[in-house]
Amino acid sequence: MDKKSTSIFQRPLWVSIFALTAATVWGWAYPLIKLGFEEFCITPDLTGSKILFAGIRFCISGLIVLAIAYGAGKSFAVRKKTDWWFVLLFTLLNTTLHYICFYIGLSHAPGARSAIMNSLSVFAVVILACIFFKSDRMNMRKLGGCLLGFAGIMILNTGGKESGALTLMGDGMIILNALCGAAASLLARGLGRRVNVFVGTGYSLAIGGALLIILGLLAGGTLPHVSPRGILYLILLIGISTIGFTLYNKLLTCNPVGKVAIYNSLIPVIGAVTSCLCLGETFYWKYVIAGTLAAAGIFIINFSPRASCAHREIPLTLSSQPETVSEKDRKSGGV
Repeated sequence: MDKKSTSIFQRPLWVSIFALTAATVWGWAYPLIKLGFEEFCITPDLTGSKILFAGIRFCISGLIVLAIAYGAGKSFAVRKKTDWWFVLLFTLLNTTLHYICFYIGLSHAPGARSAIMNSLSVFAVVILACIFFKSDRMNMRKLGGCLLGFAGIMILNTGGKESGALTLMGDGMIILNALCGAAASLLARGLGRRVNVFVGTGYSLAIGGALLIILGLLAGGTLPHVSPRGILYLILLIGISTIGFTLYNKLLTCNPVGKVAIYNSLIPVIGAVTSCLCLGETFYWKYVIAGTLAAAGIFIINFSPRASCAHREIPLTLSSQPETVSEKDRKSGGV
């Protein structure tokens, strides 16, 4: 494919830059959420308040994305009326259910441990993508990269109190959150075929956030204490959602899912390090080893001699209209 006709979201260098940016900002979400809970005086038993806090964050983020899409002249039209059911399903998995589980789990577990457990979504996405998408094929290179990344996560999870027994409200909810995130990552490619991906991301965040606000209020949720610092944390979290989801969902519509999702193996490392820096959690040298292994896994998967061929399998380009389905993916039965 002629480089001039290739979308910036398909060029290997920019794919790496955008995916690393999304992973970095998401890694910072772990300590910021905990700091936000502390500043707003949201204790672990205030489930409704946690859901309300999440809803405010994502609803505002979605409205910002939609405003930017409107200013850029993007089409808000959905291809068919029945496609709204797909948008709703994506919204529930990507935002509502995803972050109900995440916020509850994070309030019952250390930030570093939560980041580690949440990385299960990375490997679920890579494996499921190979099953459902013909353009994502499992091979020794991809398997080796995943194993290196998983080895890094296992090292992070050895020794120390954070490696204790699993808990239902902590680790259990984080695992459910990871599975919701993996399912949403697969659906993101289908989203781009039904509505402009930036608009679809805005719909997902705004509608999903509104549902979280309603559920939080119905559960008796409030913000017990509002302070300038708490508002600052909330603004930073809104920025993380806006940047992270917009970049990540667009990349998923333009590239094989596994090649984008594997960058998320850096999130537990960044989440663990930032949690130590911001929350005073103990730093272990195993974090450095884990980061090295994760980076090696990313290099193996993304920088092989044939890596650039993968970007030509799905010739999607930026457009104000919904992306179309390639003949190869239509035959593979991908969503």
